[in-house]
Order: sequence, then structure tokens, then C-alpha cells
Amino acid sequence: MGSKKIAILGGGESGIGTAILAKKKGYTVFLSDKGKIKEKYREVLRNIKVEWEDERHTEAKIFDAEIVMKSPGIPDSAPMIKRLREEGIQVVSEIEFASWFSEVPVVGITGSNGKTTVTNLVQHLLKKGGIKSGMGGNIGNSYAKMVADDEPDWFVLELSSFQLDGIESFRPHIGILTNITPDHLDRYDYKLENYIDSKFRITKNQTEGDYFIYDADDKNITDWLDKHSIRSQKLPFSLERKFENGAYIENEQIVVKINNTQFTMPTSELALQGKHNAKNAMAAATVAQLLRIRKQTIRESMADFDGVEHRLEKVLKINNVLYINDSKATNVNATFYALESMESETVWIIGGVDKGNIYDDLLPLVNEKVKAIICLGVDNDKIKRSFGNIVETMLETTSMDEAVKMAYRLADKGDNVLLSPACASFDLFENYEDRGRQFKDAVRNL
Repeated sequence: MGSKKIAILGGGESGIGTAILAKKKGYTVFLSDKGKIKEKYREVLRNIKVEWEDERHTEAKIFDAEIVMKSPGIPDSAPMIKRLREEGIQVVSEIEFASWFSEVPVVGITGSNGKTTVTNLVQHLLKKGGIKSGMGGNIGNSYAKMVADDEPDWFVLELSSFQLDGIESFRPHIGILTNITPDHLDRYDYKLENYIDSKFRITKNQTEGDYFIYDADDKNITDWLDKHSIRSQKLPFSLERKFENGAYIENEQIVVKINNTQFTMPTSELALQGKHNAKNAMAAATVAQLLRIRKQTIRESMADFDGVEHRLEKVLKINNVLYINDSKATNVNATFYALESMESETVWIIGGVDKGNIYDDLLPLVNEKVKAIICLGVDNDKIKRSFGNIVETMLETTSMDEAVKMAYRLADKGDNVLLSPACASFDLFENYEDRGRQFKDAVRNL
């Protein structure tokens, strides 16, 4: 192979992981970030002794490379990316690059919502089943870093549509598509079909020996499958119908059937409640069945799973009011699930950077469950227009402390206070984790 030159655009988790792996595989590495690279990542770059820069892009060095890895945050439409492709320089994602150096089978999980929960649940099942697996991708460690570090028996990867956009030969042995609802449309020319195609790239290189697990109640998914053929074996899950091969609900039990083997578990025993979590559980249990994990182990794992931080996370009960952190709800659909699972009157904290949200679907739920809305964002006009005449009380703030204090004053015994923003966090916070942590700190300081 000789010493190939790779240029890496972006010094975040995927960029640093790629640098580590490329260096290990004998590439000449140049990493460039237009923004500022975090100190913890600079430290890694200094340790592995690769050339890097931040707050600029030195084009001569980037265009000197034979291959370019671009971070998922950089759109395909960026002028530099277009020019690289015109010059015939291969541009790939970190997921694609890492896959060239690993024979370890992958469970790849994508979807608009639920993918983090399913990824964590699959990892939990594998761990309890005694299967050595590495979890990462769009959460936690980058795939490239894990490939460089260690060879487990399986990789469990959460994959965003942006990561899938940059694959060519990457092939998960088991692909999962949790659902598709409009999200990130600003990156897909505001065309839902482009976003759907992007999600289905998870099946692009699958063969007859691979599996595709998907939500058969999701019209966007089933319509696409009606029009396109995929080679992998389909294993649907549904709350509405039954399958010869797949997962469904019967007599309040989850049933997973694969090639005449059957797994059942009462839905009441699942650690995570709510319809959407029954689906997440079906997807994960299907993987566990494929990997022949003992049924008893699957049941125990599904019953003791803790859930994911910032996803309907119960923080504290104060004066019999429950405070719930759902900061990970960065789109309307995620917030729909949150409101749907509220069993009592709710004070709802919403707002942030809107990715083209349409709030209509939430109106009946807000009408039924929400007693007051606190807008936590720089621009709340759309929220006010959408819900102003449904709820009596609507307040605005740009401070999390202030929002939680307002909620404390508005909530009565037995109520919930729910942070489920339906928006991205970048107007006031570093990211949704920062937003969720600030909420939890503010609640603990009441």
C-alpha cells in the first residue's frame, strides 16, 4: 500500500478516531479543523504525532491527499467537498474508512428517534449474554477509534444519516431502522425522500446472509420497501400486525419469531414503558434472538435496563412533582413520544433552534396533558403561535435556572415538569447533553 496520504476534515470524535487508526495503518495524516479543536483532542494529536491545524484549512495540504475523511457535520454541498470530488479525490466518512480495517460483524442502528436507546439496549443484551462488544459510532467512541484499539466479537454502532451518506462498502451484518420522521431536512434540500434514501443506505451493501430489522408501522419505511428491493432478510416489528418472521405484540406479550424459534416476554415487565419503547425492545430482542442469547438472559436484560441519559430520565420528585429530563428530544416526533407517555398534568419546557418544525401533531396531546408551557429559547414566536390559544399559561426565558424556578411555581402536587424541547440546543447551550445537565443541576438546586 505504501504510505498513503489522508487529510481529515474535522477534529471532533470521528476525526480524532480516524487519525488514530490511519496513523496505526501507516498513513501520512494531516488533520484540519476550521473551528477550534478541544484540548482533550489536541492532546491526543500531539501524542500520536500527526500534523494538524485548527481555525483554518490549508488547501494545498488537503488537496495533496489521496483520500479525505470528512466529519459528518460537514455537508456534501460544502464548496471544498465539491472541489475535492471534482479533482477525483476520494471523500469518505469515518464509518467507511474504519470498515476497511475490520472483519468484526456490525449491528448498525439508524432512525430519526430511538436509535440511542436501541443501541444501548443491544449493547446491554450482548454484555449480559457474554458477547464481547464495542459500542459507539454516533454516540460515545468513534468506530475508527474502536477498530484501532481492540477487536471485540461484535460492534454495536449508532449511525446518523450524515454518517451513512459517506459510505461506499460499509456493510452491517444486522441493520436496524427504528423509524423515519422529518429531521435535518436542511441538509437534504428540504426533500423528505432524500432523507429517507439516506437512512436506507444502511441496507445498501447487505447480502442475503444479512438481516434488516425495521418498524413495519412506519409508512415512510414500508412505502420505500414497496418501491425498492433489498437483498438482506427482512425482520419487521409492529404493534399492529403479526409476522411469520419478525416481532409483534400478542396478549400483552412481546413475541419475536425467527425461523421457528420464538421468544416471548410480557410488556409489563419491560424496564422502559410506553409504546415507542415496546418497539425499541422488539428491535433489540430481535438482535438477541439472532445471536442466540439465552431467553432468560434476554428477559432479565430487558427488565433491568436503565435507559439513556437525557431520554425521559426521571430526575427527582420534589413536593410530589416529578421532574423529567428529555433533553435528547431534539425534534417534534421525540417530544410526541414524551408527551404521549405523561400520565398526569404536565408543565412543559420547550424551545431552542427549530429545524423546520411543524407542531400540528402535538396539538391534541398538549390540549390533553399540558397545563403550562415555558419557552426556553432565543426565538419562541412559532411555539407561541402554535400553542398560545391552547394553554392558559405561557412564559418565556433564556435561562435554565429561571425556567426550572418558573416550573416549580406552576406545578401542583402530582404534576410532572417535563423538559422536552423538540428543538436543537445551540442557541443557549453547547449541546443537548449540556442542556440536560443544566436542567438536572437546576432541579437539584431548588
